Amino acid sequence: MRDAVKLKLTIFGEFREFIARGNVIDLAVGVIVGAAFNDIVKSLVDNVVMPPIGLLLSGIDFGHLQWVLRADDPTTKANELVAIEYGLFINTLIRFVIVAWVVFLLVKGVNAIRRKDASIQPQEPQAQPPQEALLMEIRDLLKKGQP
Repeated sequence: MRDAVKLKLTIFGEFREFIARGNVIDLAVGVIVGAAFNDIVKSLVDNVVMPPIGLLLSGIDFGHLQWVLRADDPTTKANELVAIEYGLFINTLIRFVIVAWVVFLLVKGVNAIRRKDASIQPQEPQAQPPQEALLMEIRDLLKKGQP
């Protein structure tokens, strides 16, 4: 029984350490911001991008494009419509392309900042480990012929 309690405490302790790491917190913040960003992109696609595209394509609203496999029976109250809504899929693809483009631009900007910071900061020569320094001294002494 003590082993089971000890195991639970160990697992709880490890879980607490895992949660306390900065990476997990950063990931949680990223997911929350990403969800909010998804709403912004959905609004951008549905309300800004798609209306002009629909206008250029003679007023087509992609959100309503579908292939009806079984029509809805108007005599019943139940919704019997079976359709492949490819217009919604087109909207989702456009939304994905916009999100991918924005993420690409963000990563490109961050990489440019990192490269700029790396070029500004002088690179310090890495110190050799003491074993290598000692071996190099011994090598140099052996080359000179000194004991």
